[in-house]
Amino acid sequence: MAPVGVDRDVFARRLTRVYNAWKEGNGDWGKVDAMAVSVGVDEETVYSKSTAIQTWLFGYELPDTIMVFCESGVFFLSSKKKVDFLKALEVKDENGLPQVTLLVRDKNDKDKANFEKLVEALKGSKGGKTVGTFTKDKFPGEFMDSWRSVFSKEGFETIDIAAAIASVFAVKEDSELHTMKRASQVTADVFSKYLRDQIMDIVDADKKVRHAKLAEGVEAAASDKKYVTGVDVSQVDMCYPPIIQSGGNYSLKFSAIADKNILHFGSIICCLGARYKSYCSNICRTLLVNPTEKQQENYNFLCQTEEELLKLLVPGTKLSEVYDKILEYVKKEKPNLVDKLVKNFGFVTGIEFREGSLVIGPKTNAVIEKGMTFNVSLGFSDLKNDGGSDDNNKKYALFIGDTVVVNAEGPATALVNSKKKLKSIGIFLKEDDDEEEDEKENEPETEKILGRGRRTAILDSKLRQEHTSEEKRKKQQRELGDQLNAAAKARLAQLKGGKEVEKVRKSTVSYKNSNQWPRDKEVEELKIYVDPKYETVILPIFGMPVPFHISTIKNISQSIEGDYTYLRVNFFHPGATITKEGGSFPNPEATFVKEVTYRSINTKEPGEISAPSSNLNTAFRMIKDVQKKFKTREAEEREKEDLVKQDSLVLSVNKGNPKLKDLYIRPNIVQKRISGTLEAHSNGFRYTSIRGDKVDILYNNIRHAIFQPCDGEMIILLHFHLKNAIMFGKKKHVDVQFYTEVGEITTDLGKHQHMHDRDDLAAEQAERELRHKLTTAFKSFCEKVEGLTKNDIEFDTPFRELGYPGAPFRSTVLLQPTSGCLVNLTEWPPFVITLEDVELVHFERVQFHLKNFDMVFIFKNYSKKTIMVNAIPMNMLDHVKNWLNSCQIVFTEGIQSLNWVKIMKTITDDPEGFFENGGWDFLRPESDSEDDKDDDEGSEEDETFEVSDDEEFSEEDSDSEYSEVEEDESVDEEEDGSSEESGKDWSDLEAEAAEADKTHKYFEDEYTRGRPGAGPPPPPGKRPGGSSSAFKDRGGSSSSSKKHKSNHHPSPSKSKGSSHKSSHGDRHRSSNSDRHKSSHGDRHKSSGSGSGSKRPRESSRDSPKSSKKHRK
Repeated sequence: MAPVGVDRDVFARRLTRVYNAWKEGNGDWGKVDAMAVSVGVDEETVYSKSTAIQTWLFGYELPDTIMVFCESGVFFLSSKKKVDFLKALEVKDENGLPQVTLLVRDKNDKDKANFEKLVEALKGSKGGKTVGTFTKDKFPGEFMDSWRSVFSKEGFETIDIAAAIASVFAVKEDSELHTMKRASQVTADVFSKYLRDQIMDIVDADKKVRHAKLAEGVEAAASDKKYVTGVDVSQVDMCYPPIIQSGGNYSLKFSAIADKNILHFGSIICCLGARYKSYCSNICRTLLVNPTEKQQENYNFLCQTEEELLKLLVPGTKLSEVYDKILEYVKKEKPNLVDKLVKNFGFVTGIEFREGSLVIGPKTNAVIEKGMTFNVSLGFSDLKNDGGSDDNNKKYALFIGDTVVVNAEGPATALVNSKKKLKSIGIFLKEDDDEEEDEKENEPETEKILGRGRRTAILDSKLRQEHTSEEKRKKQQRELGDQLNAAAKARLAQLKGGKEVEKVRKSTVSYKNSNQWPRDKEVEELKIYVDPKYETVILPIFGMPVPFHISTIKNISQSIEGDYTYLRVNFFHPGATITKEGGSFPNPEATFVKEVTYRSINTKEPGEISAPSSNLNTAFRMIKDVQKKFKTREAEEREKEDLVKQDSLVLSVNKGNPKLKDLYIRPNIVQKRISGTLEAHSNGFRYTSIRGDKVDILYNNIRHAIFQPCDGEMIILLHFHLKNAIMFGKKKHVDVQFYTEVGEITTDLGKHQHMHDRDDLAAEQAERELRHKLTTAFKSFCEKVEGLTKNDIEFDTPFRELGYPGAPFRSTVLLQPTSGCLVNLTEWPPFVITLEDVELVHFERVQFHLKNFDMVFIFKNYSKKTIMVNAIPMNMLDHVKNWLNSCQIVFTEGIQSLNWVKIMKTITDDPEGFFENGGWDFLRPESDSEDDKDDDEGSEEDETFEVSDDEEFSEEDSDSEYSEVEEDESVDEEEDGSSEESGKDWSDLEAEAAEADKTHKYFEDEYTRGRPGAGPPPPPGKRPGGSSSAFKDRGGSSSSSKKHKSNHHPSPSKSKGSSHKSSHGDRHRSSNSDRHKSSHGDRHKSSGSGSGSKRPRESSRDSPKSSKKHRK
């Protein structure tokens, strides 16, 4: 579509800037009498001053056009269409601008007459001898050749005014800065959404891709709406061909070309710049794959150097001074890197990508002005990597660059913030050598005989791999558990000696001197008097008015019995229960009044205005009012007691502050929900509601800043988890949230419309557009804040795909991990746990016949209450374990719920004793099983030398020894669902059950009661391992019972005829049941633990007498 017309206001404003600079006469401007600019057609020329001045003045390039700037007029010679486009400029301006004259090309005389007019205008301007031109711009074509021929014949002296014009272009207007920001956003999006992800995928999949191929993909992505949003992609172009370099061959110049070498996984330098509406932007980043410590140190120093450079880019400073100071900074901090530094540190950019006369170098004396935009670029080349594994990795380079704008005050800022810290550009790969060795060891051997058994080969391989990953996880958890105890012991040793000071009850005085004593009539008449000013109740006691401060009164009650009214006043005293807020009394040995009761008659005598009991009624009402006000004030003071005083918010007067409107705040400032505006200032956020309430959140008080998009949610929000609580709405808050709704949270069930109704479809489309709009606005706000704070505030986004359901409070919600937290922010109150504060995580009720399990978070600060998340689905157990393992957090599991209040009290009372006894190892199932295995082995050895008095017993013993070996060998088959057990003889099964009973050293029946070495059963609550009884569960049982190794810890059955469970509960249940069946030959149903099973008296295995002993 052809342009409609030129913007006359923009043209007039910018032409005025050119003529003002000309009148000032600084530098080359003072030598020029007139200026002549000619633009031809040359598709190969991308950047030139001639086309740049056209774009700057008109907004478009006008080829085959000659412009002549004289002292009193401006002349444009072009074709008829272009003259029509410039028609609006011919109007005479009253602000002192020179008159604009438009000349239409005449092909009949080959513009001879028009050239004469232009030459005459040049000669009539000032001296008419010296003409400013752009000497480097020489466009081809007949029209341009004719003009140059005419111009050279006149003998004008020419001066190159490229640098002079560049100094005018360099200072950008607000509209230009807006366009450059959008260009910078395109550049940042292409890098972060496409190029960086592509490189990470290539590295992860170990692909072989050439640099040139990657560069082509970047150019294609710049015009793809999938990666570029918020701009017209038809007006997006690349400033230069994208540069991708790696493998030791680096050229830190923008004239470099991406070669055809394959991408090397080391130091990968990426440079790209998008051009939007003819305005340029640029970004340079270095991606480091498995960087060494030295490489990380050098990269961090490079980022620090760029920060120093931005601090020096302030108005009034010469560019050469900036260069010299950065050079001194590098010499001081890292003198060995001075020779590796790039030759210049950037240049002014805008319509032209690189302004050669305004380079941050040693010879540029130009002065920085507000509104200038620079492409700053810093780098180190030819660095040696001593740890390089190959030739391509022995040399590397580092290069970073951004497009920044000079502010009126303070350092220059990036137009669009793009992360460049090491954690954002570093790619850390795990070494696979050990994993490959393990896989080789666990590879299944090739089976020579193929048949029906071959069908399970794939399943066997899969099970082996899963077993390997489980073993790796257990191994890592064992290492983390060992480190945990040592770290916790050292941490508690440092905190030793800090005792909590006992809180003393505040002593309040009613009247400090006699002048404050009330002179009212009720006091003199010895009536009950309430003084609201001093919050005091004056009670008559033994004919004396005695003042009691309202804080000493616990409660009051009033009752009417017959003709009398009773008023009872109860006081606080050392014998009474004191609330947490109350504290102890300063002098508990003193004498205290416990209660006072007053009685007054309800009937009034003749001549009395009111009954005497009216005094008690009034006193009761007033005491209640004063007590209520006092308690409210005390509660507010308690809330403020441990508040950390915050700095004052420094308001920024800049109109471009990041801002979000129409947000709600949680928790509410008042009872009713009201909206407001969130704005970022110099050192913090300010939320202002529509009624004027203000909530300030300082950057240095934010521990976690979280942005949760509206994907799968009905709200989009920003959440701030604070280091120290802030006060608003008369309460302290550590979590503050700002959100807005993106759809109908409630659905009208009265609508009986068809799902494909036009209104419904339109509403869905409108909601999709609203979601996209809000997500873009919130993301833009977060990026601006990150740029404003120089990444001191970084917004985390929850990983929804890693989430799992749980109930931290009353309802089940989706818990989502972030990079540093586990959160649920949609429901209120929010659930936020900082992972670095977590000592370990314990899973409770982990039994596979249950649908859910619980998760307990124990914090490094043992005085902090543990947090429990209930009702997590059992099928998410492995998912949660893998996530915790990746976060390097120790976890344990058990079958019972523990009494954590009692456990934590035991630990805090004697932390040294706790860690001497193994610390947190009591939660690890391996610790019990190893001890119990040793005990069992010892008992088996003893039983080998035991001699039985009964021949039948010895025969069964020998049989059971054989069956025990068979049992151990068949464990794996049994776990895989083998039914080999069903083929055993009944006598074998009975023998196995008997052997399982005998393996417990404290088992006793009619055969073993008289044998040496058999002791009485252990008392309840004790376990053979000898663990402390301090760790009880909520039901009072030992926490060690959750290690379900039933062959080591027998428990009495509920039925009369049941015996102890063997090492495999399911197997023993079936054998126990079968044993009952075989001894009687009948078919009645029975189970080892069934309450209805009965054992006949003829049974020679277990007599009723021994069963009673077990029940005890």
